[in-house]
Amino acid sequence: MLQIATDILPQSCLSYVAFRVAFRETLERIALAHQMGEHGAGGFGYLTEVPFLRGVAPHVQLDLLAETWAKHVSSDPFDASLVDEAVVYAACETTARIAEQEPAEFDRLLRNGPLDVDLESDGYLASELRNLHLNLPSEGDFLLISQFEDLPPHVADDRKREFGLTRRKLEPMFEVLGLWTMSADFLSYVEGLLTEPEIIRTVHELGRTS
Repeated sequence: MLQIATDILPQSCLSYVAFRVAFRETLERIALAHQMGEHGAGGFGYLTEVPFLRGVAPHVQLDLLAETWAKHVSSDPFDASLVDEAVVYAACETTARIAEQEPAEFDRLLRNGPLDVDLESDGYLASELRNLHLNLPSEGDFLLISQFEDLPPHVADDRKREFGLTRRKLEPMFEVLGLWTMSADFLSYVEGLLTEPEIIRTVHELGRTS
């Protein structure tokens, strides 16, 4: 269970849809970059919805999504970090956009997964996906961090204190910017999100990342 402030992210069909579509869309863009010979290319992926995290390598984005998913579906409680909150927000926003603007693509990305889900991809579904994160008591602090980068250090420090953004709270956000290696637990993290054949294909594709 993933606890964000005082609430638990609902373990629902909707959350599965948000995580799965965001994961598969990012993976397919990684595959396309490989086909075009753009190994190590970045600047894309679901996590670009969060300005501060736009520089996170796409394969690391998948690793972060898988870890947050594993916390979400676990029977054990986990307090969400700012990174977890950012992942939930970005997955919901990405999937909502695809459902709204590219319904055929949404259906294809969702199809043949571990759960048999039949949803009509339209504006209503997009609203429901956005409400999944909007209804949580998150203060959206992960969206504020990039605004401090252009401020003088002393002003930025004052603003961070004003919003209760301590160094300990911010550390995970800065740490992921420098990640390149994926977690050794990645394969166990994606259980319930991908089928076994999809996991095999994912490992093959990510193994091409230099």
